[in-house]
Amino acid sequence: MNPASPLSQASPSPSPSPALSRVRHSLAPWTRIAGLTVCALLTLGPVVWTVSTSLRTPAQSFDLPPRIIPAHPTTAAYRGVFQQIDVWLLALNSTLVTALIALGQMVTAGLAGYAFARLEFRFKKPLFGLVLATMMVPLQVTIVPVFLVLKSMHLTDTLLGLIIPAFPTAFGTFLMRQYFLGMPKDLGEAAMLDGAGPWRIFRSVYAPLAAPGLAIVGVLAFNYHWNEFFRPLILETSSQNYTLPLGLVSLQGNLGTGSISVVLAGVVLSMLPALAVFVVGQRPLREGITSAGVNR
Repeated sequence: MNPASPLSQASPSPSPSPALSRVRHSLAPWTRIAGLTVCALLTLGPVVWTVSTSLRTPAQSFDLPPRIIPAHPTTAAYRGVFQQIDVWLLALNSTLVTALIALGQMVTAGLAGYAFARLEFRFKKPLFGLVLATMMVPLQVTIVPVFLVLKSMHLTDTLLGLIIPAFPTAFGTFLMRQYFLGMPKDLGEAAMLDGAGPWRIFRSVYAPLAAPGLAIVGVLAFNYHWNEFFRPLILETSSQNYTLPLGLVSLQGNLGTGSISVVLAGVVLSMLPALAVFVVGQRPLREGITSAGVNR
């Protein structure tokens, strides 16, 4: 008689007891909640500390042990911001620059994404690969040629010098291409049978359906360029053309001797417009991401 094989001799692995399964099932939600709580504290902690410090006097900013809730909150730091810099002019410049950049990127990303997704032309794939390759080039590498081109066009130290070079967006082009690829081709073919050309098909058929994706591009562009510091620092020299992040630097004072409460009060003020845009655009942003995932 042949000996039994090792597989027949192996005993089945014991199944977990019902009590152990209930314990694991009850601990799973608490584990997720604990993990999300830690992530929320790490994310919101600096923001809470910034707001708290902006409501203190400069002397209270260095109290030991530090207090999250100020003992005697005051808005003197916010009044100091308006006394030291022209907040309204800086906010107007930033709003104008970021709003036009957001609109420009929505237009260029929509057109380029539609062309790469739906139109057929020579060297389409190499050109799209070249567009994606620009995402790996740091801004610091291209700032010198951009500055020389703008100088030859007499656009340095102007708001247009900040706006026009930011219209092309490789990420927005990639995002909108993927968005258009997820739409059915039957819509465009039906419009083509009715005599519509490529531009009419884009404007009347695909562009309205791509509104959530364009909203994603606009919200992300606004939040990024509202906080942009490097390009305004290089391209702008006159204080009347400063954007808000660049103007907040003057609150630090000579050799960083300014009040930390005033500096952080300016930071809080600069966060409010970006926060408002995110709150307003949160719904189309969420719907755009969800619908893009469904279309896949």
